[in-house]
Amino acid sequence: MVGGVTDVETPPDAAQLRIVIADDHAVVRDGLHMLLDDEAGFEVVAEADDVDAAKRVVRGHRPDVLVLDLNMPGEPSLPAIPDIAALAPEMSIVVLTMQDEPAFAREALAHGASGYVLKHAAGTELVEAIRTAAGGGTYLNPALGARLATELGGDDPPGGLSLREAEVLKLIALGYTNNEIAARLYLSVRTIETHRAHIQGKLRLSSRAELVRYALDHGLLSPSTT
Repeated sequence: MVGGVTDVETPPDAAQLRIVIADDHAVVRDGLHMLLDDEAGFEVVAEADDVDAAKRVVRGHRPDVLVLDLNMPGEPSLPAIPDIAALAPEMSIVVLTMQDEPAFAREALAHGASGYVLKHAAGTELVEAIRTAAGGGTYLNPALGARLATELGGDDPPGGLSLREAEVLKLIALGYTNNEIAARLYLSVRTIETHRAHIQGKLRLSSRAELVRYALDHGLLSPSTT
């Protein structure tokens, strides 16, 4: 791999569905490459080990599907999804991750991903997710989808907050810094700062003490967690 990018030589009878794999672990890329190469109609055309390399590969190869790891060094993957997608408008993005919290799946789909697969289930689900995404559909890990549906069926967050803003508010109230929240949610610090500004504007609160009290009063925290 040179500069985070690996171009893959393909035989003359190359498959029709062209795929790029973006993951920072070489052993994972190798495993995914073998898995997808064994599937009829699939062609892995390149690999990347971070978001910047993924952008270069997508721009150069314009694949049908990008398999994107959610947690790579450098630029966060999640907020970069729209920018990557804009480089190849006909491409679908399937997120492959260890993050099994519904909030991550919800955010990935909201940013434009067409699939969300957990790494431990890649052997049984990734091929289906790629085919579904390439066909214009959306694939979500079934167990995670059930949890997400349960969450969405609950009460809306207080104060007109979005689900993500409520999550950020909880972490603020628990004492996490913007940098720590960004690392925990795999978002950029600038995104967390924006969420924080929106929270304070919607709730008309400014100090952490006021935010803690609001979170407690509205059931976002229990007293034992502060």
